[in-house]
Amino acid sequence: MAERWIIAALRQRKFFSIEELNQAIRELRDRINQRPFRKREGSRASQFAALDKPALNPLPAEPFDLSQWSRARVNIDYHIVFDANYYSAPYNLVQELVEVRSTPTTVELFHKGQRVASRLRARGHGHSVTIAEHRPRSHQAHLEWTPSRMVHWAQSIGPHTARLFERIMNDKPHPEMGYRGCLGIIRLAARYSPARMEAAAERALVTGACRYQSVKSILKHSLDSAPPVEPPPSPPLQTHDNIRGAEYFD
Repeated sequence: MAERWIIAALRQRKFFSIEELNQAIRELRDRINQRPFRKREGSRASQFAALDKPALNPLPAEPFDLSQWSRARVNIDYHIVFDANYYSAPYNLVQELVEVRSTPTTVELFHKGQRVASRLRARGHGHSVTIAEHRPRSHQAHLEWTPSRMVHWAQSIGPHTARLFERIMNDKPHPEMGYRGCLGIIRLAARYSPARMEAAAERALVTGACRYQSVKSILKHSLDSAPPVEPPPSPPLQTHDNIRGAEYFD
């Protein structure tokens, strides 16, 4: 209909501004809407005034933000990972699955249809956005694990466990990012003896698998009692006229 009654009607005319073109289109649009129906009474304009206009609501006060939805699990450090950043959730939702609604400016968390957190969206990578209210008093004793306290606990198990904790936290740009791994290993200590924990830490250090999941797997499959893994030897230096060796520089 637009091609027939607007575009075709204007095809021979020349316009020198977008405002002039829009004005001509509006005039033809109003003419189309005022044209009487052929097989019933009224026009498009009268039908709009009788049916559509009374049902219209005011436009929103704020522009619509296109949002994206995803899911994440609340980890032991009561944070979820979204877009390479960390956002806190109420502590009683640890290990629970939450829905994440994100817009260019905000991040909201929903649990079973109820919004449980809302904050400004962090920019960059590795940032932690934590809300103090997400730390109930009944859990403060558990949440007071600082990096130094974690390392002190690890030292009570053995030197390899202490080195493992330091490695886990040093590998992260922010100590809080290593909390989940260290706290997970601390929880494992309730199920396994200090000797096994120390042996598992030694094996994780030798193999370079310095992660909570790796330590958990070592203990679960009793790999801590297996012979220690020796790192593979370095390949021998090839003999070639262009390779002079270290003694050349003595």
